[in-house]
Amino acid sequence: MMSLKKLAGASALAFVAAGAAQADKLTFYCSAQEDWCQLMANSFQDATGIDVAMTRKSSGETFAQIKAESSNPKGDVWWGGTGDPHLQAAEEGLTAEYLSPMRDQLHPWAIAQAESAGNKTIGIYSGALGYGYNSDLLAANNLPEPACWKDLLKPEYKGHVQMANPNSSGTAYTTLATMMQLFGEEEGFDFMKGLHKNINQYTKSGSAPIKAAGRGENTVGIVFMHDAVKQATSGFPVKVVAPCEGTGYEIGSMSIIDGARNMEEAKKFYDWALSPEAQNLALQVSAFQVPSNMSAETSPSAPDMSQIKLIDYDFKKYGSSDERKRLLKKWDDEVSTLPQ
Repeated sequence: MMSLKKLAGASALAFVAAGAAQADKLTFYCSAQEDWCQLMANSFQDATGIDVAMTRKSSGETFAQIKAESSNPKGDVWWGGTGDPHLQAAEEGLTAEYLSPMRDQLHPWAIAQAESAGNKTIGIYSGALGYGYNSDLLAANNLPEPACWKDLLKPEYKGHVQMANPNSSGTAYTTLATMMQLFGEEEGFDFMKGLHKNINQYTKSGSAPIKAAGRGENTVGIVFMHDAVKQATSGFPVKVVAPCEGTGYEIGSMSIIDGARNMEEAKKFYDWALSPEAQNLALQVSAFQVPSNMSAETSPSAPDMSQIKLIDYDFKKYGSSDERKRLLKKWDDEVSTLPQ
């Protein structure tokens, strides 16, 4: 028979366990735009009563954080940002397999993203890479209107182009991987070296270059086209370009962190984030990506993917751990060290 002392101890443990179960919470890592991250966190909290702690970082930075925390995971779910680092996280065992009951509502490209990663990630939106330019600054500097990737290598654009650092930014890594696929590795790296001569700053965040162009602090920003559309529809003199040679694209992704402390809450968020209601929130913050739920709304201002010359982007190859590390090291060694 259990002693009173032991019984009291067991009751206390049961009470603590029940208390822990009632204090539903979610630690949410977000790699989309700040206002969208806040809206997703607040809306999920309102819909479920689950307390959300949100951290916003670019996808490369979030991947690095999840990797650094892998022996003692602090995050539960990672939403948004380019798919390549999500695929790398899946390959390295940093994220957990999950088959959502929402899958049958999604576009085939979102499911293909999941299947290529052993169902450890899934597509939540897509968007094409391109660039935008401030038309007032272009005219003030008497610069020709660029229409192609290779236009950005012209000497007259020196100091007028901005992109993010591919080590921290998924957008910039997609740019690097796109050039490999468009031009081949040798010519692709020649392109990156030529572009480097014209870069005024490598930013941490992928969308920062076009925000700077909107403010008149930079002329051309290499970004996902939906980020340039956001600046244009906000009233800034930004023109959006789908480069003539063709371009890569992202499948923005979502993953549950392996060993998540709040696994049930993470699954609830995952299912909710795949619903049309959650994906329609994008319209409230002028996020112009194409949503993965077939019933979700796409803004009429969003870039029309069917009108853009898209390459057959090899997500499996360029999202693999070895290839991503190799290309980033080569960029660090051969491009970033060059004089400007």
